[in-house]
Amino acid sequence: MLAKLKEKVKKLKLEIVPVYYALFDRRTPLIAKILAGITIGYFLSPIDLIPDFIPVLGLVDDIIIVPLLISATIKLIPKAIIEDIKKNKDIEKTLRKSWLFALPILLVYSYLLYSMIIYFKNFRATGL
Repeated sequence: MLAKLKEKVKKLKLEIVPVYYALFDRRTPLIAKILAGITIGYFLSPIDLIPDFIPVLGLVDDIIIVPLLISATIKLIPKAIIEDIKKNKDIEKTLRKSWLFALPILLVYSYLLYSMIIYFKNFRATGL
């Protein structure tokens, strides 16, 4: 069952290249472009929202989050655009990870760390 799920995920990840091209296609609706930007950014980021070294949860982003983002984005993009991209673009191209895409995740981690520091400072100051 796990092998079957991994195969589905692998097949769905091949759809990331058409999503990338749809992001820059002027025919793509705005909401689809926003979700495509989030999907591409998360997919190409070398830093996962949930680090892989955390047992079980570390695989959640690879098995659940990324495929859900890709499938939701594809549902928002009209089929004609996806078919046109698959017909006219090189969809065998692979997208490389970039540290530029890691910035939003680093900002989230920084905000969480800052919030925890402030919380524990206030917690210690009030003596609760």
